[in-house]
Amino acid sequence: MSRLPKIAAVVASLFAATILGTAMTAHSSAANPVSLFKVVTVKDDVVIGMTESEIAGMASPGEESVTTVARAIAADGPFTVWQFAVRKGADGELEQAPLQRISLLDHESLRVEPYATPLRVVDQK
Repeated sequence: MSRLPKIAAVVASLFAATILGTAMTAHSSAANPVSLFKVVTVKDDVVIGMTESEIAGMASPGEESVTTVARAIAADGPFTVWQFAVRKGADGELEQAPLQRISLLDHESLRVEPYATPLRVVDQK
């Protein structure tokens, strides 16, 4: 009988951790509407961010977001976006945050790829 309370405690803590983890995931996705992309050129690369609504406003039906961004850069004229960089947040944790507005111009050796980060992403201002 002494094992039953221990098993019940383990099951309860696993259940609580699962519920808490789900809530934290939902919160981070709700507070994180920015998609990051790495724009790679011959000289350097830069991380940019766009909100889902910005991407949706330019996307063709069924088009992937990275294709939408690449197509927008290749269009006539400059394409202005937020450049993102790593900084230390108010809570001391590292985060990806908007640094400055930049304009991108099409170039024959330009590549756009999704950018995954383990850091929290701060919304654009």
